[in-house]
Amino acid sequence: MANIDTGGGGGKHKGGGKVRGKKMSTRVDMTPMVDLGFLLITFFILATTLNKPSSMTLNVPDKTEKVETEPIKASKVMTLFLGQNNEVHYIAGKAANEDPKLETVRYGQQLRQAILDARAKIGPDFVVVIKPTPKSTYRNMVDILDEMAITKSKRYALVDQLTPDEEKLIADKLK
Repeated sequence: MANIDTGGGGGKHKGGGKVRGKKMSTRVDMTPMVDLGFLLITFFILATTLNKPSSMTLNVPDKTEKVETEPIKASKVMTLFLGQNNEVHYIAGKAANEDPKLETVRYGQQLRQAILDARAKIGPDFVVVIKPTPKSTYRNMVDILDEMAITKSKRYALVDQLTPDEEKLIADKLK
């Protein structure tokens, strides 16, 4: 509440002169304003919905069940090697021992376009094989899985080991 302090100022003067009225000093009590501030802060904290972390589902095969499958032809496969500095090296439609052309792209639109082009070229039996290298990061793995979701690639495999032919193919890119 606002209080008016009537003390101070003015007083009796010795001698003659003009008589002045008492000066009144004002003092504003800030307690209600602080209370209102805390009430508003509390209201907005409680009324705000917090973002819940979202995760992508990843279906993995059962370890106990052994299923014999037919090997996939190299002509139907796009192999992605996750490299350093957010680069992805890939070969499409050929195996590493067939002297393929190794392309390099960055995450985002370049990689997305490469996946879509390879899918259009290979056809409906398109499979992506993702192979992280020792120089890649966890973030690279998350980004590539996001790209699989964005491009709606249903068939992909995560392989953690490189063949000797693949190691020779990308050796100069991982220096």
